[in-house]
Amino acid sequence: MLKRIAFVLVCLLTLSVSAQKVERILILQDEETHQPIEDATVTILKTKQNLLSNAEGVVTFELVGASNIQIRHSSYLPVNIRSLSLKEKSTVVYLRNNVTDLEEILVFNKHPQKILASLIDNSKTKLTVPGRLKVYAREFFKLNGNYAYYNDGLMNFQLLGKSKNIDAVILVEQNRARSLVQEDVIPDLLGYNLNDIMQNYYSFKYLNPLLVAEARRDYDFVIKVYSKNKELNIISAVPNENSRGMHDDFSIIYDPKRKLIVEVSSSVSPAVLAQLKDKTRVGARNIYKSMYKTIYKFYNNHYYLLSSKEEIGFEKVEKDKTKDIEVRNYFLTNEFSTQNYTYKDSEVFKDKTLYNKKDVVLSKYWNESGLTATEEEQKVVEQLEELPE
Repeated sequence: MLKRIAFVLVCLLTLSVSAQKVERILILQDEETHQPIEDATVTILKTKQNLLSNAEGVVTFELVGASNIQIRHSSYLPVNIRSLSLKEKSTVVYLRNNVTDLEEILVFNKHPQKILASLIDNSKTKLTVPGRLKVYAREFFKLNGNYAYYNDGLMNFQLLGKSKNIDAVILVEQNRARSLVQEDVIPDLLGYNLNDIMQNYYSFKYLNPLLVAEARRDYDFVIKVYSKNKELNIISAVPNENSRGMHDDFSIIYDPKRKLIVEVSSSVSPAVLAQLKDKTRVGARNIYKSMYKTIYKFYNNHYYLLSSKEEIGFEKVEKDKTKDIEVRNYFLTNEFSTQNYTYKDSEVFKDKTLYNKKDVVLSKYWNESGLTATEEEQKVVEQLEELPE
């Protein structure tokens, strides 16, 4: 009898230990160059949690028990690993390019602009709506080269309506906002407008400049097999010598079989910025950096926004000086579901941003956000604990 009790106690102890959370760190690197791989999607299949590698190629997460782990990136061959194989706290994982021998230019009967329009229409139709996205958002704000403001939040977006007419209901679980300087910087903040952000991403609004008639005059369109992944194609739209004003360089990576957009990115090139004449009127903004990137995920027949990153830097002209302002935003869907929430109208968040919302911190939700801060960003986040609430 005593042996049996001892055996049961050992089993219970083993289960208790195995059920404990274990922190793991993956460092994703290119197999040939050993350079860090940013924006790789890491999915914990047991919990269906999405994570995203940062600029240092780092992903940090906690596991309870064993799980298969998927690693995906548009430029690399997919990798599947078992969590039980991760014996150390930190593990380097090398990814291999799925490269083609030649950067093949594709020629179609239609103009690339029409092909892009068709891709957008099909992608809109295929996006899973209704759907629920559990989203972590993080924003850094710099003033004259120094970090001045920080904001993050864990939210649920309930997407309703039809694919081409999205309505998003926002429920905020937790959030915090901190000023790192004494100066009042709120009027200059350019954070997420949460009222329409999902509508913009689900309508591919940022690609509208490529769909107008003038785009054929201002841009050179090229469609190629994506050089880093032969399973995908890429549409490049670059301003040509006829363009005037600030035009982005666009890249749209898509799946030619499903006819779905995988990634959209754009940035204003230094050459374009150099041609712009500085504005001098008070209140004017002279942009010196602008980029964004969105990633969409197709998984288990569901297609949804996975992540976005936006950066903008500009000088704001004031009466007797200029302010140098930089804003960097991250957005990650760490969980997706087709189940609807039950909520009261009073619980719905209806403001534009989280800046003025009273902090609600119930747990260290940022540690389970799926976004790992870089070393530089982590120093900023650590300062928050030293600030009064």
